[in-house]
Amino acid sequence: MKEQYHELYKKIGLKISYYRKLKGLTQEALSEKINKSTAFLGSVEAPNINSAVSLDTLFDIAVALDVAPYKFLIDD
Repeated sequence: MKEQYHELYKKIGLKISYYRKLKGLTQEALSEKINKSTAFLGSVEAPNINSAVSLDTLFDIAVALDVAPYKFLIDD
């Protein structure tokens, strides 16, 4: 991941965490739904860790959370 995008990835991770909690899911439950490890999801959601997420994974998360993918990308 390019350092210049760190803040954007951080915001995406925080939004994933927000929508996951809104749906009442744990990191473990969401990880199972998207076929990723809990450690991976934790690193994506953690604001202090530089962890990139592919579009495929972002789309998988959106489907699992029943959220439009653009919701993770808009700054609201």
